[in-house]
Amino acid sequence: MANDLKLGIIIPCFNEQEVIVSSIRKVTALLQSCIAAGTIAPDSFIGLVDDRSTDGTWEIIKQESTQNKNILGIRLSANRGHQNALFAGLMEFNKHADCIISLDADLQDDIYVIPEMIEKFRQGSEIVYGVRNKRNSDTGFKRVSAKGFYRLMSMFGTKLVKDHADFRLTSHRVLDELKNFGEVNLFLRGMFPLMGFNTSVVYYERGQRTAGESKYPLRKMISLALDGITSYSIVPLRIITVLGFMVFFICVALMIYAVLSYLTHKTIAGWFSTVLPFYFLGGIQILCLGIIGEYMGKIYKEVKRPPRYIIDKSTELH
Repeated sequence: MANDLKLGIIIPCFNEQEVIVSSIRKVTALLQSCIAAGTIAPDSFIGLVDDRSTDGTWEIIKQESTQNKNILGIRLSANRGHQNALFAGLMEFNKHADCIISLDADLQDDIYVIPEMIEKFRQGSEIVYGVRNKRNSDTGFKRVSAKGFYRLMSMFGTKLVKDHADFRLTSHRVLDELKNFGEVNLFLRGMFPLMGFNTSVVYYERGQRTAGESKYPLRKMISLALDGITSYSIVPLRIITVLGFMVFFICVALMIYAVLSYLTHKTIAGWFSTVLPFYFLGGIQILCLGIIGEYMGKIYKEVKRPPRYIIDKSTELH
């Protein structure tokens, strides 16, 4: 007898025409095997979110949805980035599921641990994180940068699950609560650990991308790290305060030294004693203004409160 647990597998897509058909086939086969085993309901589905791709991704999604009633799709009105596209899928498809699993379109995450995720959900976990057990498939630079990323996040007080990206199972109740997080600057990896609930972890080995290009080059990884730090930590602002006190005391010491040198007729001629403090203080000021500007930019976005996503088109819900 088929189980009544309705599962949704959400896949955000941007210019993934090289891999999307293969990915849909693999996920569909897994979904059907779970339905046949009676672990999920027959009306469980795959929800594809097209982040306004400029290639044929949306046309493929439409075609696949007409051939398979378990495939649904929505297309955003503008490219909003991975986090907003994923958030759109979680919010829109949560209406039709008891729990949601999020996946990247390249299927580098191991979909064959999904049955284990479902089992942990049955055992009471509201959030099940997919965590990489090793990084052998990464380049040396990628391993070092990832390690630095998590250390930096920890240093700045941002709570993250190490080596977890966006491969996770979340219950309908968790996603209902996620709606209460009203920030425009989304960093989902930091939001879910803040929510609490019963959580568990499933470990897997991440594969290599079979086609297409990664949608997270170094530039976007740096941007993601900045979003994570400035969205959930005020440590950089406190660092500015500490720097301010340090520079103040250094300046006071230099003033005392200058006065004593003048009184003892030991003043030092030359540009070093003048130019070096000038550049040092100027650099500190620019750095501090940059950090403050980053926070002000986020406040500006939050005050304007633009919609996090707008749906342009959707396939018919079956």
